[in-house]
Amino acid sequence: MTKLRVGLVGLGEVAQVIHLPVLASLPHLFDVRAVCDISPSLLEVARNRFGIARCYQSSTDMLAQEELDCILVLNSDEYHADCVVEALESGLDVLVEKPMCLSPQEADRIIEARDRAGKTVMVGYMRRFAPAFLQAKERLASLGKVNYVRVHDIIGQNQLIVDQTSLVERPTDIPADVAAERSRRGGELVREAVGAVPDELAGAYRLLCGLGSHDLSAMRELLGKPKSVIAAHRSAGTGFITALLEYDGFVATYETGVDAQLRFDAHIEVYGDSSTMRVQYDTPYVRHLPTRLFVDETSGDEYRQTVSRPHLKDPYTAELEYFHHVITNGLTPKTTPEDFVEDLELFAEIIRVLDKA
Repeated sequence: MTKLRVGLVGLGEVAQVIHLPVLASLPHLFDVRAVCDISPSLLEVARNRFGIARCYQSSTDMLAQEELDCILVLNSDEYHADCVVEALESGLDVLVEKPMCLSPQEADRIIEARDRAGKTVMVGYMRRFAPAFLQAKERLASLGKVNYVRVHDIIGQNQLIVDQTSLVERPTDIPADVAAERSRRGGELVREAVGAVPDELAGAYRLLCGLGSHDLSAMRELLGKPKSVIAAHRSAGTGFITALLEYDGFVATYETGVDAQLRFDAHIEVYGDSSTMRVQYDTPYVRHLPTRLFVDETSGDEYRQTVSRPHLKDPYTAELEYFHHVITNGLTPKTTPEDFVEDLELFAEIIRVLDKA
C-alpha cells in the first residue's frame, strides 16, 4: 500500500489532540515528515512529544525543503487559503480543515489553483465520514416522505472537555503584532463575504463558518441544499442562532450556540410519517466516543426504538483513510471546494436574514 509523505501546517489544539495521534495510528498510510507553526513552543511539542524532527516556522520553508506528497492545513482560518494555494503550487494534494476559507473570493482562488495544478483539495468535514452518518444516508429512503428536520448543535466550550482528557500546549509566544494582523485579516475577509455588518453579525458569521459548517454540510449531504432561509434569529447576549430553512415539502430548523456547560449535543433528526431517524454525535476531542443512529418506528400496534453503533472507528480516522484512498486512486472527494462554497452561500444568506430582522 502506498504510504503518503505528509506535512502539517499548524500545531494547535486540533492537531495535538486529533490529527497527530490519528496519523500515528495509521503508519501504513501516512509518514509525517515535517510540521510548521509560527509558535516555537508548539514546535518543541512536536519534537519532544510526537518525535517529529523536521520543524519549521514557515510553511514556505517547509515546502521548499521537504519532499512531500500532501499536506494537512490545520492553522488559523484566516490563512487557510494562502496555505492551500501555496501547497497546490508546490504540486501537493491538500486536506484543509473546515472552514476551507472565509470568503467566496478565497474559494475562487483555491479552485483556480487546484485546476491549474491538477491536484486534489479535500475539505475536512469529519462528521460526514462517521459510520452512523453513512448508515443514515442508506436508511433515509426507507423513511418515505420527509415531514420535518431538526439540526441541533449546542455545545460547551471545547476547552472544558479537552482540559479533562488531553494534554494540550496553548502557546503564549505569538507576537502581539501577529495576533493583531490575524484579527484585522479576519475582519476584512468577513466584510468580503457579507459586507459591513455589525460586529455581532460578523461574530455570527464566524460561528457559522466554524461550528455551523459541520452541521449544515452534513445536512446538505443528507437532504440537499435548502431552497431558502425563511427566517433567522440571533439571541442578544448569548450569540445563539436559530434559522428556519425551506425545502420542498418540509422545513428544517437549525439551532446552534456555545455555552459553559460541560456537554456536547449535536444531532440531525429526520421525521417521516411512521419513522424518525437521528444521527447523534459526541465530542470529537475524545477519540472513539461513537456516533450513534437512533431509529423510532411504528408498525401496526408496535412502536420500536433501536440504537445502532456501526463502528467504534472515530470520524477523523475514517476521514483520513478516505483522503488516502482518494489520493492514491485518483478520485474526486465528496467534500470538494465547490461543495464548501454551498456552505458559504448558506452562511451568507443566514446573515442577510439576520441583518434584516
